[in-house]
Amino acid sequence: MAKTSPAQFVREVRQELAKVTWPDRRELVYTTLSVLAMSGLAALFFFLTDQIIAWVVQWVLGFGG
Repeated sequence: MAKTSPAQFVREVRQELAKVTWPDRRELVYTTLSVLAMSGLAALFFFLTDQIIAWVVQWVLGFGG
């Protein structure tokens, strides 16, 4: 494996960053809201699943409310 000098590394990083396509504000807001919405739905799903499993376990074992 060839060794790269720190200066060469920085030059290569800058070249790669120039190739990146950055999202515009509208796309950024849309994807952020999508991630938040899907995270909320996943949290709700796992909360409800946990509650149902807890209820079933309590019912099977015969203790709890």
